[in-house]
Amino acid sequence: MAEITLLDGGMGQELIHRAGDKPTPLWSTQVMRDHPGLVQAVHQDYFKAGSVIATTNTYALHRDRLVKVGIEDQFETLMTAALDEAEAAKQAHGAGRIAGSIGPLAASYRPDIHPPHDEATPLYAEVARLLAPRVDLIICETVASLAHARSVLEGALSSGKEVWLAVTVDDEDGSLLRSGEKVADVVPLIDGASALLANCSAPEAMPAAIEQMLKSGLPVGAYGNGFTQITKDFLKDDPTVDALSARRDMGPEVYADHVMSWVDMGATIVGGCCETGPAHMFEIARRLAAAGHIIP
Repeated sequence: MAEITLLDGGMGQELIHRAGDKPTPLWSTQVMRDHPGLVQAVHQDYFKAGSVIATTNTYALHRDRLVKVGIEDQFETLMTAALDEAEAAKQAHGAGRIAGSIGPLAASYRPDIHPPHDEATPLYAEVARLLAPRVDLIICETVASLAHARSVLEGALSSGKEVWLAVTVDDEDGSLLRSGEKVADVVPLIDGASALLANCSAPEAMPAAIEQMLKSGLPVGAYGNGFTQITKDFLKDDPTVDALSARRDMGPEVYADHVMSWVDMGATIVGGCCETGPAHMFEIARRLAAAGHIIP
């Protein structure tokens, strides 16, 4: 049996569902502005379900996204608010770690519009610098191309914190990144990273990604989403998540089946992404314990 780190589940979609507000391009950032305390409540529910890591609500906190709606001046204030809510949840629970999330610049799943290296790296480094004093590690999420991996990893490592890299893979062929490049080609680029994961992709795609990532020699993991597909409407500028739809076949039991298969392959870091919630993490924690695994 193994020690398994149980991440939390989705934050942005969980906030949208709980708030009942119409989604905006600011996504979870808008909900955090409009409903103070809701992010903390979600973090706490994940801790109660068995998760040992709270991933900060900073995925979409980038200057390029805030500029579009005229609130770039609130960048550091919003970063502080997200960190405050994660810390409050950890203190209320009395245990756990905080992972500072860095999402993609420009847009998710859009390697074609990711900024050039010299432009992207300092922007990622700025986010990492703000996160570093108040988090236990940094997780670079939904990395869709080799260029994205290079720039976000360089920027995040400049903070001096432990860094995990999470790539998003093709929903039909998990051996490929969203860019069409090979997951295997990420492995030579990850010097300095402490773990390699796949995220925000169909659960069915994860085994092929895990097979390639295990070649890195690093701890490997996965956390899939519950979307039916990444639609063409979503792959455009300023999308909102109502362009996506949730699967009806990805309840806690079914999702946990996928996760346990990843653990059987050698994954030691698991959790959920968009359209997974505390009930999914509770079922995973139950299954891990029943199988004799330890969640440290």
